[in-house]
Amino acid sequence: MNQQFEQIIDRKNTRAAKWDLVKQLYGSEDVLPMWVADMDFQAPEAVTSALSKRAEHGIFGYTMTDKEINKAVTDWLSYKHEWEIHNSWLLYSPGVITTLHMAIQTLTEKGDKVMIQTPVYPPFYQIVNIHERQLVKNQLQLVDGKYEIDFEDMENQFKKGVKAFILCNPHNPVGRVWTRTELEKMISLCLKYNVYILADEIHADLVYEPNKHIPIASLNDAVLQQSVTCMSPTKTFNLAGLQVSYAVIPNKEIRKSMEERFHMQGIHGLNTMGIVALEAAYNEGKQWLTNLSEQLKVNLDYVTSSLEQRDDISVIKPEGTYLVWLDFRALNLSQDELRKFLQEKAKIGLNDGITFGDEGTGFMRINIATPLELVKEGIQRLIAALDERKKEEE
Repeated sequence: MNQQFEQIIDRKNTRAAKWDLVKQLYGSEDVLPMWVADMDFQAPEAVTSALSKRAEHGIFGYTMTDKEINKAVTDWLSYKHEWEIHNSWLLYSPGVITTLHMAIQTLTEKGDKVMIQTPVYPPFYQIVNIHERQLVKNQLQLVDGKYEIDFEDMENQFKKGVKAFILCNPHNPVGRVWTRTELEKMISLCLKYNVYILADEIHADLVYEPNKHIPIASLNDAVLQQSVTCMSPTKTFNLAGLQVSYAVIPNKEIRKSMEERFHMQGIHGLNTMGIVALEAAYNEGKQWLTNLSEQLKVNLDYVTSSLEQRDDISVIKPEGTYLVWLDFRALNLSQDELRKFLQEKAKIGLNDGITFGDEGTGFMRINIATPLELVKEGIQRLIAALDERKKEEE
């Protein structure tokens, strides 16, 4: 293991949402937080050095993106995903969710139907509802421990007039990395029914072999014209607080309309440090990411091997992301009872499955992007609480 990923760094009192909201969210300071999707690992040394150097300059005026930043992005997409894009296709944004808000406002009207695949990242619901669009669910099907897409339902919903489809790939929280075949089926239906594809691919760089992330827009020239692909270095390199992302929008008219929408909301550029971090991460972070991927695989193997023989919990093994979807339905607890059990008995703070939609009832999401020692502590707390519960029922 790489020493950098073994070090336990105290994040308390740094305004870290994961650690400094523990008592507020879970009712006690002794709960181990394993929830929000950031990492307990330091960013690459190349990033921290670049940020320090920029800080030493001491002037933080308005900052622009330029051809060097564009090149960092296009080179990364070529290197990591074999996707060759044009510089002109890029539109920068503070965050993927910000971009999705703008896309919904740009490409749909009030009352239009927007599809999501549930259970899914909670802001997707907000994006649809807050702009007064109709939420359409394409519920994922759990088959033999793996989620699948109900394509028959997808087409039936498309026939009823869906205007846009928000794709999550790799999927949060179920961890699927959609295959070429699955992506091509989605594309075929979206082209047939003229549905815009809004792809959240923020976890694209975090995939376990032999799985491979394929940007959906890279598969078909026709779909380029009705897609917005949202990506970012923030999940990959633990830079979420720096708020930097970009969208790949080949359609010139869509790109222009979305840029105008950003300006209408007073969003005119990225923050200085976010730009610096993006460039350093993409240009110099390859080896760090390789090491991180190895560590995440070790952590995931520990979680799965520790829990796989149990009859009171099931692990939905992810193909990508550092988020693991845990199935507690065998406990026959209500969601409130499950939440209370984890907080008060296991003393671990997880993401409540119900926040990902009704389809998350009986589930919880755990974040394993933390030193293995803390992963072990969290899983052992969980096992001890489950064992104690069994004894009490005997």
